[in-house]
Amino acid sequence: MKYLIVGLGNIGAEYADTRHNIGFRVLDALAEASDTVFTAGRYGSVAQMRHRGRTLVLLKPSTYMNLSGKAVRYWLDAEKIPLENLLVVVDDIALPFGTLRMRPKGSDGGHNGLKNIDAMIGSSAYARMRFGIGGDFARGHQVDYVLGTWTDEERAALPARLKVFADAVLSFVSVGCQQTQNAFNNK
Repeated sequence: MKYLIVGLGNIGAEYADTRHNIGFRVLDALAEASDTVFTAGRYGSVAQMRHRGRTLVLLKPSTYMNLSGKAVRYWLDAEKIPLENLLVVVDDIALPFGTLRMRPKGSDGGHNGLKNIDAMIGSSAYARMRFGIGGDFARGHQVDYVLGTWTDEERAALPARLKVFADAVLSFVSVGCQQTQNAFNNK
């Protein structure tokens, strides 16, 4: 059984340590823990790993956040992965820092990456895992905040949170979205 695990972010050194790139960071943590290496692929960096008899195709799109759907659609088709085996990891300003919120489907919640994926694959019926980045910004400064770097406190807490999120991805492919939600949401 194959799964497509997509971490959203923006390519380029200027975005590497930003809140908006947390999807990339979760996939990096997952790959590192399993000694998996990303290589350049069509529309993104790709790695494959195995977990409990399942194949995980990890994708960090190179299409930039707002055009992520092109990469997702390509890899779903190329690997013949059904929509129910898609998991997208994104940042969320509506959740406190480090909060995990998984859902089997839902709205884009104003997230342009999810909005583009919905449009390109013609559905919002796929699992998404949101990583809370908090919303501590002045009115009109949302872009600066999400494209800003972590505070020292956030940076110190990040490794532990990344491990939890990587474990949640493995849970998703092992036992499904419902059980993963019950075990990991708000933890």
